[in-house]
This record gives sequence, C-alpha cells and structure tokens, in this order.
Amino acid sequence: PVFFITSAIHAREYTTAELMTRFAEYLLDNYGIDADATWLLDEHEIHLMLHANPDGRKHAESGESWRKNTNENYCPPTTLHPSSRGADLNRNFSFKWDCCGGSSGTPCDGTYRGATPTSEPETQAVEDYAASIFPDQRDDDPYAPAPDDATGLYFDIHSYSELILWPWGFDTENDPPNGPALQTLGRKLAYFNDYDPSHQIWYAVDGDTIDSTYGYLGVASYVFELGTTFFQDCESFESTIFPDNLHALIYAAKVARTPYLTPSGPEVLDLRLQGGAFVAPGTPIEVGATADDTRFNNSSGTEPTGAIAAVRCSMDAPPWADPIPDFHALTASDGTFDAGVEAVEQPITTTGPADVRHTLFCQAQDNAGQWGPVSALFFWIMDPATAPHIAGTITSAGDGAPVEATIAVGSISSGTSDPGTGAYDLMVIEGVYTVTATPIGLEHGGHSVSNIVATTGSTTTVNFQLQPFEVPLFDDAEDGNQGWTIQSPWALTNESAHSGTHSWTDSPGGNYGNNADTSLTSPLIDLSDVENVELRFFHTYTTEDGYDYAIVEYSTNGGSTWSEGARWDGSNSGWNEVVLQIPDLNGAPQALIRFRLDSDGSITRNGWYVDDITVRGTAIDPLLFADGFENGDTSHWSS
Repeated sequence: PVFFITSAIHAREYTTAELMTRFAEYLLDNYGIDADATWLLDEHEIHLMLHANPDGRKHAESGESWRKNTNENYCPPTTLHPSSRGADLNRNFSFKWDCCGGSSGTPCDGTYRGATPTSEPETQAVEDYAASIFPDQRDDDPYAPAPDDATGLYFDIHSYSELILWPWGFDTENDPPNGPALQTLGRKLAYFNDYDPSHQIWYAVDGDTIDSTYGYLGVASYVFELGTTFFQDCESFESTIFPDNLHALIYAAKVARTPYLTPSGPEVLDLRLQGGAFVAPGTPIEVGATADDTRFNNSSGTEPTGAIAAVRCSMDAPPWADPIPDFHALTASDGTFDAGVEAVEQPITTTGPADVRHTLFCQAQDNAGQWGPVSALFFWIMDPATAPHIAGTITSAGDGAPVEATIAVGSISSGTSDPGTGAYDLMVIEGVYTVTATPIGLEHGGHSVSNIVATTGSTTTVNFQLQPFEVPLFDDAEDGNQGWTIQSPWALTNESAHSGTHSWTDSPGGNYGNNADTSLTSPLIDLSDVENVELRFFHTYTTEDGYDYAIVEYSTNGGSTWSEGARWDGSNSGWNEVVLQIPDLNGAPQALIRFRLDSDGSITRNGWYVDDITVRGTAIDPLLFADGFENGDTSHWSS
C-alpha cells in the first residue's frame, strides 16, 4: 500500500515541510531498532513531497507572507504587493476546478485558481505523481463510492488552525460517498493531536488536493492544518506540533492498507514481553498488551465503539502475508472480553532459528468483526549459555538498600531488578550499549552508563548506586499560601483540584481578564547542593488558542532575570502531569519558579489551574578528598 504526503503547497506554512522531514527521519533512524518503524517501511511505500511549492517557499524565507506560486503572468509585481503574484496551487487541481465558488478568478486574490485546470507545473506534477502510484479505485461520478477495501492514503499538510479535514471541499452540504469511513479515520487521527476533526472547513474550496485525489482515484484523503500561525515558533513545534502529529502519522501509515476499514477496529497498545525480549530456544514468550477500541476525538460528534472480541499474534509474518501465518490467540486478563478496553496476556511457544531476531505482529478485533491496525515488537531466541549478558545490582547511594528499577539496554532489552536484592540479569546480542536504570517510584533519580560492551559467552557487570531525591519545594495547595508571591487575581481555589480539594488558579470564580500579565511565584529555593533539577506539577487549562498563554518560567538569580521553561495555549482534557527538566537550575542557590498567564485584548477563557507542585533533584556528590599539593604536607600519602 501507498502513503503519499505533500506539504508546503502554500509557501508561508513553515511547519509542514519540517514535520514531514522529521517523519522521514523518524522512520529511517528507527528502522531495524523499532519493530513498528521497521514493518512500516518493509510493507509499505511512503512517498513524501516535502516542498510542493519550492519557488514560493524561497520568497517566504525572506519574510514575506507568500501563499501562492511565483507565476509572473498573474498579478505582476508592479500591480500590488509582490506576494499577490501567482496562482493558489490548492485551487488549481482539475477535479471540480472553478465549480462552486470555492476559488477566485481575480489574479491578485489569495485564492486565484489559475488560468485553466492544472495550468501550473507544480499542480500538474502532484496530480500526475498521485496517478502514477495509486490505482484508480472509484468511478468519476462524485457520488460513486470507492470499495470498502480500497487501498492507499493521501495527506496534504497545511497550517494553521488545528483542524483535520476530508472531502468534499467543493460541496459544503453533502458528505462524500465514503463519508462515514473518512469520518472514522479523521476522528482517530484527531485523537493524537487533539485537533478538530471536520468533514469540511467553514467555506467552500474547489480545485484542491484532497478532492482531486479522492475524486479521481478513490484514495482516502485528508488535510492537516497544523498549529496556530503560519510562521510558527520553534518551541511550539518541538513541544507540541511535532510529537502529537508524529503519532498521528505513524497511525495513518499503519492503516494505509485499508483505510476505510482498519480504523474502525481496536488498537493494540503497550505491547510487551513480560519476561524480556530474549528467550531460550523452546521457551514461551510472555506477551502482554492492552486492546483499546475507544481512542477517537469526539469533539465534533461521537464515534461508535464496541467491545474487544479477540486479540491475535503471528510470528515473523504479518496477518496479510501469503501464505496466511499461524495465529496465537491472547486472552483477556480478567477472563472475559466484554469491554472497550481490555488488558490481554498469553504465553506463546517460540519457534524458529536461534541467535536471530524475530518479529511478533499483533492486532485486535471488536465485536463487530473489524480487525484494527497491527502493532509489532522484536524478540530474540538465544542460548543463555552462550548469549552475552549484562547484569548487576541497583542500590541506593543513601543507605545501600536495594532499589527496584527498570533496566533498559539501549532499545534492545529491558527488565526489572529484584526488589529484595536489587539484582538484574539481561540477555542481549553482541554490541555496545547505553544501560539505563529508572527507579520504580519517586524516591531516587535514574542514571545511565554509556559504552557498555556485551560479548558472546561473557557477562558484563554494570552496578548502579542511585541518588535519593532532594525535594526543596512541594506544595499540594492544601495548607494555604506557603510563601508564594501572588499577583492578583491568582489565588487558591476549591473549584478544581488534582488531589485534595484545592489548587492554584489565575482566574478564581470565572474567566481571566483581557491584557493580563499576572503570575504566581515560588518562595526562594536553595538548590546549591542539588543537580538533575526537575519541576513536576499537574495542570488543566483553557485559554484562547494562539493568543493567550499559560507560561512556566524560572530564575537562577532570585528573579533578576527569567527564562521560559514551557508554554501552553488552547485547552487540555482533565488533569495532566508535566515534568520539566531544568538543568539551568542545577546548583543555583537563589532559584525561583513562576507560573504566568499572558492574554491579549480579545476573548477570555476559564484559565489555568495548577496543583501538586514539586521541585526535586539529586544531591550533588560531596568532594570526599582534595589535595592541591600547595602546603608541602605529604604525610597522608604513601608511595
């Protein structure tokens, strides 16, 4: 199956090409490491046209708000501002070109459709390329559906508005013939990025990309409108746009084989081997997972869901392989499949050659009979007597007591230390690894050791002494104001809380005001003996998207200067935990944290609620011994 994505067809929409480049990098960097990235590339064609409007992009890079291409036959530069030149490529496709008032015939307008259908070389290139890689699976009659098992997926990535759109663009009154299935996948994609899933934007668009690809070829087609502005700031891209939309793109790639069917089925989440990814020949692998049929964005209507009916796995061949692979059924952990979310588990006997990597493919089915997308993981069958091992103990640097922790050897193997002894022992394959200990619980900090060499027939010992956490600040908002500096209207409230009955808010009793710049600032925090500093808190917020911001800032010098740690806008659902690593605060004797609301002069919202605020880190190792050899006393040395 083919997954084809175009981006930057409107030149000023910067985030689009960067997101696609990062998607390509993710797949390539994780090929052979992550089982899902590996099978997606092994089993699919993924085509990325990073710049569908390269000439316009060059103008946008000079700072102009350039949308169209650069065709000098339309609206010459001497007529108006130069950026009015050219054709809007997303109104120049031939399907329903100039049909329905969704474009302009005036050359200097932003939505000028061009002189004729596909008059522009960029548009012709996209349309021809799509026709060369997708089969034609739909009659040209606008209301003839593509078959349910039609294959292939097309995305056109735009900015901005935080929307997911699908055909029709030219007809704002009627759904396309595959409308229900397009809606199901749209709501699934919107689950990942929390965008508004909509059949259509609020105005007609004709001669556009997705109508053309769906209309001519029957390919399920979508527009993503990323973010909150054309020239999006890098911090918003890195913290939200990229990670949220990467997960949506990975899901889309998983369902590209049958996009009108697969999204209706459940997902297999948290697929894991409970005894580790390395097993002896003939030893069962202990498979665990969660099957979930409920993950849809229902902000624009409710997507029907069902109960989990079955979960199955196959080894070294996906479900669509020829010949059909042998399947191993997983069972519900509670004994019965009767809910939309089910924990599943099952030992599966291993077969196949030893000392090689194997792949487990798993998928779930709902009670309507629909199978969902595949999730996969790697495992290895190896002889414990000859396989490389990495082993050791994990203890507390404070009192030497054993610490229960998760041990990860790169991305290839993981396990848990014995809570009674702190011991662990993992089989791996030959290689050089970073070994990471992550405590189970919040009492200790984690630690990583790099360049650990694992060799066949030997055990490499890696012991960890984990530093206990220091907690210089904790506030659960239940004991009144514990030294915070408050700018009105910030206050303690019992309107909402993550724990207990109280939290801090910038808007007690209603909405925050216009042109607000108010903050809640912590007491002075002495971190002179603390490193690996992190700020943890829970929050929920509703602000005007793209204009009003909830901002976390920190100071290393008692408030003389401030740096931004993170910001949020729009809204989240429920209380979510935030963990910010702030290395700038390591060793700072006069640290401050503040929560600041910044609003413009227009719409107001219910604001920001913050609870269970913790600043913590690990103690800096004391200097046990020092000698600069300046006093001439060598009596404490022996030679």
